[in-house]
Amino acid sequence: MEATLWDRGTFHAELGQWIDAARVLAELVESEPDASAARLLLARAYYHSAQLTRAEEQARRLVADRPDDGYAHLLLGRSLQRQGRHDEAAGPLRLASALGAV
Repeated sequence: MEATLWDRGTFHAELGQWIDAARVLAELVESEPDASAARLLLARAYYHSAQLTRAEEQARRLVADRPDDGYAHLLLGRSLQRQGRHDEAAGPLRLASALGAV
């Protein structure tokens, strides 16, 4: 993982600068698509900056790649909830709970 981009992305996230974090982390994920930690933080940054469709896309990718990651299911479910898609959110939220993420 490119340390400079990761450091910048986490710096912005820690400060709650979610739009800046998303911009940096998107660049990192583009260059390293298998960097799941960066993708998870990118999904969080999108979620917290109300870029919910993007958050959903990243969370779906995480769930597909790591189906045992309860937090990825939680993030997907919450992203769907915030979009008003409560019926779709129920499944990921149940899985998140079963995996101990809630």
